[in-house]
Amino acid sequence: MRRTLDCPGLSNEVVVVGSINADYVISLQHRPAPGETVGDATLELHPGGKGANQAVAAARSGASVCMVARVGADLIGRTRTEELAAEGINTAHIRVSADAHTGMAFITLTPDGENAIAVAPGANACLAAADIDAAAAIIAGTKVLAIQLEVPMDSVLRAAELAGDATLILNCAPYRPVPARLLTRTDVLVVNESESGALTGFAPSSPEDARRAAVVMQEMGPRAVVVTLGKYGAVVLASRVDQYIPAPRVRAIDTTGAGDAFVGAVAARLARGCSLLEAVAFGVAVGSATTEKVGANAVVPAGLLDDPPSMGRVKS
Repeated sequence: MRRTLDCPGLSNEVVVVGSINADYVISLQHRPAPGETVGDATLELHPGGKGANQAVAAARSGASVCMVARVGADLIGRTRTEELAAEGINTAHIRVSADAHTGMAFITLTPDGENAIAVAPGANACLAAADIDAAAAIIAGTKVLAIQLEVPMDSVLRAAELAGDATLILNCAPYRPVPARLLTRTDVLVVNESESGALTGFAPSSPEDARRAAVVMQEMGPRAVVVTLGKYGAVVLASRVDQYIPAPRVRAIDTTGAGDAFVGAVAARLARGCSLLEAVAFGVAVGSATTEKVGANAVVPAGLLDDPPSMGRVKS
């Protein structure tokens, strides 16, 4: 039996433990070389942070969501918290750090839709194991826990320890060494090409390569491995699943947040009882659609939410 939730009035199908940022998106024709100044850029401010992006994607995909995070005692932090609440996300466990600014990401975007990102973590680096303990009841009672690596590893590990029977999705981004005990607790490991390369020693350049990498990663302990391949889709490997899911053809404008949209969409579908394969197919569609506009917040194509889920569990 699951514990009583500590967020009154809300179920907690998905809990996201992760980062909250403000994204400063600089669009320009080409990235400056060392010493070069480019003067034709335009600047936009968007919501961001891997954790917040995934929470928004899960909420827009139909799940009830609670976010566990830190922001600074500044206007950006207040604004980002209000924006998340406006998405229907429970913000009761977003704490304020008095001595740190809200996280910020500085993104250069070129016409091909590719980006380069520098992050100043700010309050994200202040998310402590004590913050996770304060949310212990809601973490233990959730159906799906989604975590990334943009907050301190101690907090990530503590959240995994408290997850109970929840399906744990670990998005190994941005990459850093992952303790073996976290991998063995992980139900669904999600990596892109570069993260796969960091974990296995070779970066896949095709679905066939991605499957070989997934075999290696599954031997590290996770029950299922998903390798995302950008515009080419994703490869899924689990005990009874071994499949490549191609992505729909889209006109990519901005790839920022596409991976986060994928993870949040997958989390929402798993929380609603879909099989892993169905969840990943949905995630690929959402991630692809998200690239068709500027900014990291997920786009859920019309009609997808009406598809009835079929039952299936990652752990079965």
